[in-house]
Amino acid sequence: MSNQILPLIIRRAMFCYVCAHSILIAHSQEIKIPMQPANWDYDSSKVEFVKHRDVPAVKNKNGAFYQITLKNQVFTNGTIEYDVELTGTGFPGINFRMSDDKKNGEIFYIRSFGPVSQETRTTLQYAASVEGINLWDLSDEYQAGAVINQTGWNHVKLVISGKQMKAYVNNMTKPSLIVPELEGQRQSGNISLTGNVIYANLVIKPNVTEGLASEAGYNSTYNDTRYLRNWELSPAKDFPFGRDLIMSLPSMFGTLNKSELPDSTVQWSPIKAEPRGIINVSRKYGLKENDARRFAWLKTTIHSDKAQERILNLGFSDEVWVFVNGALVYVDKNYFGTPSQKNDGRCVIENSSFKLPLKEGDNQILIGLANYFYGWGIIARLDKTDGIKLK
Repeated sequence: MSNQILPLIIRRAMFCYVCAHSILIAHSQEIKIPMQPANWDYDSSKVEFVKHRDVPAVKNKNGAFYQITLKNQVFTNGTIEYDVELTGTGFPGINFRMSDDKKNGEIFYIRSFGPVSQETRTTLQYAASVEGINLWDLSDEYQAGAVINQTGWNHVKLVISGKQMKAYVNNMTKPSLIVPELEGQRQSGNISLTGNVIYANLVIKPNVTEGLASEAGYNSTYNDTRYLRNWELSPAKDFPFGRDLIMSLPSMFGTLNKSELPDSTVQWSPIKAEPRGIINVSRKYGLKENDARRFAWLKTTIHSDKAQERILNLGFSDEVWVFVNGALVYVDKNYFGTPSQKNDGRCVIENSSFKLPLKEGDNQILIGLANYFYGWGIIARLDKTDGIKLK
């Protein structure tokens, strides 16, 4: 063998080794999770592992809602795929980057209440879970339609990279839902599946993100200077149903009652709008069990260079009392599931609009905000900011 041929053989051997090594690395990025009891934490009274449509699967017992948590896997970024068959009504979905106490993380789910068209906007939902609260009613933008099979498997693929996610349902060529900025508080955590459905074929591909950027994507509110983004927040207090806000009222016989409007003793803390413009009180005060109604104050200042009226567009969950310079200008409720609910009970900028009578100089905007049901917050935007300076 000549001295010229030997280096060529060595180079080819090294090339083949590199190719084989690359294939092994690529293969190792795909983790198939068998639907077998040893891989999951679960409640055996609600869950059974079976063979369904010729593959290992997990399903509920006696129509029960269940949650199974994957053992020994911490998920950060990558691709998650699974199949789900809708056997009952509800909200079957996946939790990822979840904390051990299951209070914080990210949620993606299907609303399963019978046949839907792909134009039905509320079929898919992403929401953050914050201190035990699913913030779906503060996450109206993160809904979408999809083709959903009422019989047989629905294939779901989530591509998650840093702050962004693309969700594919049945159509793997076009995402059904794009989330430009995930709103959970964690970068890594557990994976769990929930619902009263059948799951199978779970595959995790760590760090396979299909070129999806990790930094937050486009936010349509970013350039809009009309949003009221800087507020101060009072401590929260219990506010049982049947109670209303007490204000000073005129009387022929002296003081009728003492006003509950905040005075100089209130300890305020700053709170800023989140990227979509929402003042998220839930992130500050978390969950209180048993539908407990609570109340807190929000205040900010609008400086006007002249006396004028402006329109305030206000989204809220669940009840508001709005004051301008101490005068009550608006009261309303947005209770999900009631005849008077607004935008299906979600907190969106279209919930309401009303006039703000502004004087020349500083104007205090004070909002009493009560909540008992899921997300707690407001989103506020002026119609125009001509001659206006916001805090």
